[in-house]
Amino acid sequence: MPTYIYKAVTSSGLVVRNRVEANSKQNLLRTLKENDLMPITIEQISYSTKKKRKKKKNIKDIEEIMKNVNTTRINTKKTSTTREKINMYLSKTEKITSRDLVIFTQNFYLLKKANFNNIHALKTIIDSTENYTFKGILEDVLAGVEAGENMYTTMEYYSDVFPFIYINMIKVGELSGSLVNSLEQAVKYLDSTAALNKKLKSILIPNIVQFALLIIMLFVGTLVAIPAIQNVYNELGSTDTLPAITIWFQGVVNNMVEYWYIPTVVLVCIVAGIIFYINTPKGKYNFHYFKYKMPIFGQLIFALDFSRFLKAMLLNLENGMRIQEAIEVSKNVIGNYVMLSIIETSLNNIIIGDSWIEPFEKSGLTKSMITEMLKIGMQTNLAEMMAKLVEYMEIDIDNIIDKIMKVLPEVVYLIVGLVLIFFVLVVLGPCIEVYMGGWLFSAAGV
Repeated sequence: MPTYIYKAVTSSGLVVRNRVEANSKQNLLRTLKENDLMPITIEQISYSTKKKRKKKKNIKDIEEIMKNVNTTRINTKKTSTTREKINMYLSKTEKITSRDLVIFTQNFYLLKKANFNNIHALKTIIDSTENYTFKGILEDVLAGVEAGENMYTTMEYYSDVFPFIYINMIKVGELSGSLVNSLEQAVKYLDSTAALNKKLKSILIPNIVQFALLIIMLFVGTLVAIPAIQNVYNELGSTDTLPAITIWFQGVVNNMVEYWYIPTVVLVCIVAGIIFYINTPKGKYNFHYFKYKMPIFGQLIFALDFSRFLKAMLLNLENGMRIQEAIEVSKNVIGNYVMLSIIETSLNNIIIGDSWIEPFEKSGLTKSMITEMLKIGMQTNLAEMMAKLVEYMEIDIDNIIDKIMKVLPEVVYLIVGLVLIFFVLVVLGPCIEVYMGGWLFSAAGV
């Protein structure tokens, strides 16, 4: 059971501090409020690695504690023990990585396939979890399941750990009664995401580093090397001048250095304006539409979202749901406003008796082959046709990724190449002229 340190205010305004055990942070909050305590902070302490631990007072004894303790003498700045500080530090600093989530999902999937119930599976995984922070979160999930809640309900409190898509995959599985299939999809999603991220990093990181170094060399060369070359010309009386592009860029850099606050303020205002616009309903919709239409990655983003929606819908249809119910539950795996608006229009069409496929067809985002397969499925066996469509979508996604892997390096190399050419013209060109010594003729009056 996890241990927490809390600081709370009593009904009389006194601040109390205590260290207790509780099943979960939610249960602790509920118990504190039931005892007329208003929580200020609640911090979880990492699990002890020793098997035997000293028994600590449980939060259920709070009334007895309040009777026996003179709260007016409580030191709110009580210093923690060294061990407590170390545990609290580890709890705060130990990050939960994507690998932790992948291992948890894989293990949970295997245990569910072996007919473990959720409580037994979670307890088994918690015992073998090495990350203290993740262990505490899984304890909270377990406490929720033991209290009769679904797993996704507690996971929603930890949206920084469990991705939105991941939570909704679990939600679809629990609501449709096919958690094993949802976990299998979640494992594939995490593996494919990790593989895609690895490919993109292998291409982007080296080129981004190269691009950044070129930019730094360009600015340093302009601020250091170019003035030095100009001083050499002036000291020896040469009439040669620097290239026009070098003089122009040197003026730009000098102005940026002297009036640095102007571009900084402009940049901050632009970024703040974009963030503010994106957070508005219309801005978020337009931003999500741009994600589907953006060069290189747009087609892949849409294909991934639509594929997840079809997989969730297939899962629900196979569990006996009607089309309307299947769409209603499956939309939870989507976070893009554009896709959600198409799905909502599809649901409205079902209510008024029109085709639910029509909004996808009219959106201009879905391929005609996909909509035609769905139409044929409506006339024959939708679940069977959708299973084939999911296979087709997986092949299509692989083909899109292969295209991106071919195009992306060419785009990156083009950008880096343009910066390199500009660097040669601005910095290396004058340096080569000095090295060749042609300017010495004009210095000697020849």
